[in-house]
Amino acid sequence: MRRDDDRAQALRETGAEVVVGDLTSSRDVADALDGCGQVYFGMAVSEQYLLAAVTTAAAARAYAGLEAFVNMSQLTVSEMDVTSTAESHQHRQQWLVEQVLDWSGLPVVEVRPTVFLENPLFQAGFSWIPRDGTIRLPFGRAKTSPIAAHDVAAAVEEILADPSRHVGRTYELTGPRSESIDAMAAEISAASGRTVGYTDVPLQRWLDDDLRALGLPDHTFQHISTMARLHAAGRYDRQAHGMEQITGRPAGGVADFVRRNPELFTR
Repeated sequence: MRRDDDRAQALRETGAEVVVGDLTSSRDVADALDGCGQVYFGMAVSEQYLLAAVTTAAAARAYAGLEAFVNMSQLTVSEMDVTSTAESHQHRQQWLVEQVLDWSGLPVVEVRPTVFLENPLFQAGFSWIPRDGTIRLPFGRAKTSPIAAHDVAAAVEEILADPSRHVGRTYELTGPRSESIDAMAAEISAASGRTVGYTDVPLQRWLDDDLRALGLPDHTFQHISTMARLHAAGRYDRQAHGMEQITGRPAGGVADFVRRNPELFTR
């Protein structure tokens, strides 16, 4: 944990040992890894993402006998190379981290979700449903296959339970289908019991009126706005079966997300 707050207490209540530290500090990371056989690296969007990931990898290399280093990456990196320029600064950092881990000699497992349903991108779009019954996003007719955080967490849990089966593999995680926002609206309508439609908003207007209102840091804003643009370009029209390969079941999908989070669609 970076800060000792209510989230840390919730972890303690599960029996977890909580260490407060800075992922960009080698000393803090080394202390946190002391006695650990496995590492899961998952960090929020940050300008310091690359530094934190490489610091963690360097500290992990110092511990002989590490069973697994599970890295939470992003599916967009699978279409990137050293000269790619269409992606965000965050995407570039995540691509570079995968390269570093590949060189590191660590027992790495790469996990690449498409995009989380909890992402500010979708939360901004869904926030209009309680107000006027529409999803406001700048995707046009493009398709997407988002996945919920609890499904990704279930996949990571399975990997950590038996890492030897997964080391050296890359898993791409998507929702159960790739669909347009019109189709997503129909799923939400069926799950919530209210009619939901899709309002396709020009990208710049959506950035100015919807995303900017969230007050995101500049780095995060640039990342989410790039994701919106790449969605419209069809870059998130992806379908993969990593979830089934790991857990034996598909991801739950949008309707399941609505049932698990009704307050997001009715408040």
